[in-house]
Amino acid sequence: MQNPISSGASPSPARAPAPLGFGRVFTEHLLMLQWSQGRGWHDAEIRARADLAMDPAAAALHYGQSMFEGLKAFRGADGVVRVFRMDAHLRRMQNGAPRVAMPGIDIELTRTHLLELLRRDAAWVPRERGQSLYIRPLLYATEPFLGVRPAQTYTLLVLLSPVGAYYDKGMEALRIWVEQEHVRAAPGGLGAVKTGANYAASLVAAARAKANGFDQVLWLDAVHRKNLEEVGTMNFFVRIGDEVITPPLGDTILAGITRDTSIALLRSWGYKVSERTIGIEEVVQASRTGALQEAFGTGTAAVIAPVGELGVGDLRLRLPGAPGEVGSRLYSTITGLQYGELEDTHGWLSAI
Repeated sequence: MQNPISSGASPSPARAPAPLGFGRVFTEHLLMLQWSQGRGWHDAEIRARADLAMDPAAAALHYGQSMFEGLKAFRGADGVVRVFRMDAHLRRMQNGAPRVAMPGIDIELTRTHLLELLRRDAAWVPRERGQSLYIRPLLYATEPFLGVRPAQTYTLLVLLSPVGAYYDKGMEALRIWVEQEHVRAAPGGLGAVKTGANYAASLVAAARAKANGFDQVLWLDAVHRKNLEEVGTMNFFVRIGDEVITPPLGDTILAGITRDTSIALLRSWGYKVSERTIGIEEVVQASRTGALQEAFGTGTAAVIAPVGELGVGDLRLRLPGAPGEVGSRLYSTITGLQYGELEDTHGWLSAI
């Protein structure tokens, strides 16, 4: 690995704006690794963050051969910086790459260099509770070639960004619009992979929902337009009676790490957790009978996002107790683990 280049391209941590917001401030350095056909991964480098030089014919620009990940590092009250579920995130990226004909990352190699990057820019990890350092790996095709085939060269880039809460409302309940016209992902497509295309497909509906006073969109399945899938950038949970339900994983739903964390914790606490198909009509009926106890999204950025209202056509399903018992307990436990305040019995933390 080459030595990092000194840079004044980014502001010092002392001059980072407050509030931080999400994804607007970046640290001084980034990590880059190269991959080429016949050689594999090579030329890892930590260097100063600066604009990229990319050939205008690069395959990522023309054919969307790119994907990303998102994970976080936290500074505890003891001063120790810990990364939450690093290996699970890197493994998801490794497993997802072949779906878009890209090489899987080398987990051990990436982990080693990522930890070094974090050590270099450790001063940027916020010290306040509720803030963290967001880690954004990005894999993209760089070969300059306009034929439609998998590229033969790729770059893995890792950015670091000190962040505050993803939603300005924090744990205040969100208003969610159930989208019945547009779809996010179809069976056999890319819905289970963190590709930019999935997020581009969501933008029109999300903008329309926000223009109508809602915070995010709850997506239904592409075939029947009736079964719950994801909400915005998160997996979705509802509690009906004594059952906590989340849609099952498949090729249209991302295997969220916070989703997996939540299921593991809930089962360890004795909750009945079902990964099953659930239609929007079941949710409407549960609301009418009073069985709908709570709903929330789970994701790296927001951790737990409680839902206070679901807009289903002309109906407004209100959950006046949001945040609910389950979502609140999950939030306090997961954040307690992330900041090193609770014992990590699952081996989810990597201290740097």
